[in-house]
Amino acid sequence: MFTGIVEEIGTIRKIDKGVSSCSITVQADRVLQGSQVGDSIAVNGVCLTATSISGNIFTADVMPETLRRSGLGQLTSGSRVNLERAMAAGGRFGGHIVSGHIDGTGTIREFKREDNAVWVTIDCSPKILRYIIEKGSIAIDGISLTVAYVDDTCFKVSIIPHTAGETTLLDGKPGKVVNLENDVVGKYVEKLLIPYKGDSADGKASDRSGLDMKFLAENGFM
Repeated sequence: MFTGIVEEIGTIRKIDKGVSSCSITVQADRVLQGSQVGDSIAVNGVCLTATSISGNIFTADVMPETLRRSGLGQLTSGSRVNLERAMAAGGRFGGHIVSGHIDGTGTIREFKREDNAVWVTIDCSPKILRYIIEKGSIAIDGISLTVAYVDDTCFKVSIIPHTAGETTLLDGKPGKVVNLENDVVGKYVEKLLIPYKGDSADGKASDRSGLDMKFLAENGFM
């Protein structure tokens, strides 16, 4: 588990591409302190396993599903990436619960400065927007941020100078693709609201909750 508080910006040194997967080599410093082969490191919000560590370099394999879900496939040698080690049990919880399992990508539509802050507008699919709420949390390229605005096509966050300086979010231009991870709590709540269908004594699926649209109507809720 991660917190979305980026520890440092690393640099992609090499990408070895396979047929539908790849291996990335990243230059880092802070996140490798105390890290061992097999440890999890979030790269632009994607939880990856360090397969080798040598000095200030680590390598991680990226499977096809991860490339399909995230923007890691668009990285090139020299790309700057946000890095965070998995949260220590006794560490501070400064962001929100971030699993490192990307839900999809979004595209930066606009950067707009307002005094000391920068508004970032991100377009994304309805599938991702359904879990985004105003003043809720979202991880963008592994950065824990507060949603300041959301509608049917986009959402916005406001970036303070510290976040701008410690992450890669303001790198590049409009059109940049970013990794998005929704707040996991909302996804679990939605799942738990779906009536559970278990197996009855006769082997047929049964609705153990007994809660459906017919039940609500019969009891005056509709």
